[in-house]
Amino acid sequence: MAGNAREVALLTLAACDRQGAWSDLALKKNIRSACLDGRDAALATRLCFGVLQNRLLLDFYIGKFSTVKPERMENKVLNALRLGAYQMAFLTRVPVSAAVNESVDLVKRHSKNPRSPGLVNGILRSMARNVDRLPTIPEEDPVSYLSIRYSHPEWLVRTFLAVLGPAEAEQLLAADNGEPPTVAQVNRLRGTLEEVLSSLRSEGAEAEPHPWLPDCLTLTGGGDLENLTAFRDGKLYIQDAGARLAVLAAAPGPGMAVLDACAAPGGKSFAAAVEMGDQGKLVSCDIHAHKKALIDAGAKRLGLTCLTSAVQDGKVHRTEWEGAFDLVMADVPCSGLGIIRKKPDIRYKDPAPLAGLPAVQSAILENVSTYVKPGGVLLYCTCTLQKTENEDVVTAFLDRHPEYAPEGFVLPGPAGEVRSGMVTLWPQRHGTDGFFFAKLRRRGEDPCPPQNTD
Repeated sequence: MAGNAREVALLTLAACDRQGAWSDLALKKNIRSACLDGRDAALATRLCFGVLQNRLLLDFYIGKFSTVKPERMENKVLNALRLGAYQMAFLTRVPVSAAVNESVDLVKRHSKNPRSPGLVNGILRSMARNVDRLPTIPEEDPVSYLSIRYSHPEWLVRTFLAVLGPAEAEQLLAADNGEPPTVAQVNRLRGTLEEVLSSLRSEGAEAEPHPWLPDCLTLTGGGDLENLTAFRDGKLYIQDAGARLAVLAAAPGPGMAVLDACAAPGGKSFAAAVEMGDQGKLVSCDIHAHKKALIDAGAKRLGLTCLTSAVQDGKVHRTEWEGAFDLVMADVPCSGLGIIRKKPDIRYKDPAPLAGLPAVQSAILENVSTYVKPGGVLLYCTCTLQKTENEDVVTAFLDRHPEYAPEGFVLPGPAGEVRSGMVTLWPQRHGTDGFFFAKLRRRGEDPCPPQNTD
């Protein structure tokens, strides 16, 4: 596929709408197919993610300047309009004339309706004449206002309002539309933070020590991380601070036997192996063979020898693993509502299937809990902010299993001491992904031994 940055963005957005594709995967594929250089790849990414982050707002603007409702428009015509509107409303360095003309050209190439270019031209030129006084969103209904202003569906706005209240819910919605830095953890087995930082800066990378997490860096400014020497030499790996905190709470150590039951792409496995000093046994599992390959490649790059991988369904029991591990980590499949700022299209997915997730999560937790040694630790994690997938799943598990109890821990940074053994990390509070984890300790002896009936 030949094309420019705007065409790559258009085709990616169309694939997300029509085929249910995930934007990050579709975008990478289309960038490779179009052979975009670094500058154009960055523009395609900004355009694609920018439209997804502001889709409902852009449709609101388009609807005000069009006699045709956005929902009745051809898919690629509407997305070409969104691209033009986004550039005018948010990318002030792009000339308005370029935003209009490029969108019209896209429609000429991708719409079969001969009237579409004229429609797009008319709508965007009308918007261009009013770009300094765009329509105001009605504020009478707070849910509708926040939904349009921050492009989150109303059901999700209601969910966050119920938990956080109006002021903090708006802060979270705004954070979801921000551009988070890339967070990298230093592989202490191959270098120090100072050495890695010096290497990154020598190659022009914009890197700084994380403000409160040890052996952690934040990278800004984009660029191809995989071409940096420190990355190729296995001196760092990408992992958000929230996931790193979960591993610190679990406290793996040298010589331990550790199971990462839902591991791909492997960040928590790598973090645990580093904490173990690459000494002991770490089994890293995923249900998909191609994701197992990602774990293997990452472990090889980082030089981790204590890690072995396996294709394994977390719900399927393995008798030989019963009571075999000092630590079992279960980062279960979830709705992903804590990582909207990284995967903006998550917010638009159908919420109906989410109702079935707690049953899946509970089944995995129930199964892998049998693998923990007496006295060992079970770590339950999600990257969602839904109480039904987090506290409710853990509480129900504890009600069924008196041999487990929550255990408090102390974390660096804003979370601090967590006496309850369960914590939710929020982007607007902690500067991390939205992330939940619970540390559960299995008692050393069965609290309810069988009674002697002789």
